[in-house]
Amino acid sequence: MIGALNRLVEFVEGHLDEEIDLAGLARDAGTTEYHLRRMFSSLAGMPLSEYVRRRRMTVAASDVLEGRDLLDVAVRFGYGSTEAFSRAFRSVHGVGPGDVRRDGGPLRSQPQLRFRLTIEGNTTMDTRIADRPAFVLVGHAARVPLIHDGPNPHIQSHIAALPEAEHLRLKELSEAEPAGLLQVSDDVDPDYAEGSELTYLHGVALAEGSSVPEDLDVIEVPAGAWAVFRTSGPYPAALQATWAATAADWFPSNPWRLRPGPSMVAVLERAADFSTATTELWLPVERA
Repeated sequence: MIGALNRLVEFVEGHLDEEIDLAGLARDAGTTEYHLRRMFSSLAGMPLSEYVRRRRMTVAASDVLEGRDLLDVAVRFGYGSTEAFSRAFRSVHGVGPGDVRRDGGPLRSQPQLRFRLTIEGNTTMDTRIADRPAFVLVGHAARVPLIHDGPNPHIQSHIAALPEAEHLRLKELSEAEPAGLLQVSDDVDPDYAEGSELTYLHGVALAEGSSVPEDLDVIEVPAGAWAVFRTSGPYPAALQATWAATAADWFPSNPWRLRPGPSMVAVLERAADFSTATTELWLPVERA
């Protein structure tokens, strides 16, 4: 995977003035566009689309400083007008092309990325692969923004709005693995961009074909394999560190890749104030 990401970066660098055929690159690398996007975003700390935009505007700054016609520069990088190009330029550099021509800057350059895998060998990830038949997730869903670090106040508000009796009712409905109340993220942006919207469901797993109360939201989950990561420690920091480690350590070292589908977190044990917890992170996977 590290090699595939570096080949992707090299291809982007040579085709900054063209459309990037990510699906074709993924096929050539023997993986999927979905997995490639998720791994890039997790390891680079930004979506692929954002990296391409920053690199294009970094190179475009040289054209602007050389005094080339702005419309020619705009067209070269795929913009239909100087106005659209100027907006994109300003969003990266903080100033417009005219300011750069007059003052020489300031400019915010995006260096070319290079991915490297560092093997520490001192951390063991408690992981298992679970093959699950089709099942359904039921509960209360809401659209919320993605937040990478720290508690998500939108999710906290969504859960807090549910009466205690509803939590107990959901627990009683649980009948399939993973058991108990689940934190489910679905319809996540493939680039995993901070602030992008996802569907969060507070609910439980039921066997396929089970009767579902009409007042609950439903996510149908097809049969497939799941990588299950168990972690204990400060909550949610330990869980979020595990999320990051799956991309940095586990996927590059194992013959599995992400497939589209919801991710699930089961809380197995927790402190009364939820300051610490033992959790299982379920990620949908397939053989690489």
